[in-house]
Amino acid sequence: MGLLTTTEAAEIWGISRRRVNTLCNEGRIEGAINKGGRWLIPEGAKKPEDPRRVPKKGCKA
Repeated sequence: MGLLTTTEAAEIWGISRRRVNTLCNEGRIEGAINKGGRWLIPEGAKKPEDPRRVPKKGCKA
């Protein structure tokens, strides 16, 4: 299994590198490890749900 940097994960998930770093610091990315001050994320890791995004009532997702 390969590992991704925060920059690579950010490109795949369509979010900023800083947001990926925050998710790692909060422990929200399963399997992420911190090596020498850098986060390494397993290739198969899923992007965590964003609790700030709540579907509006009556909208079909």
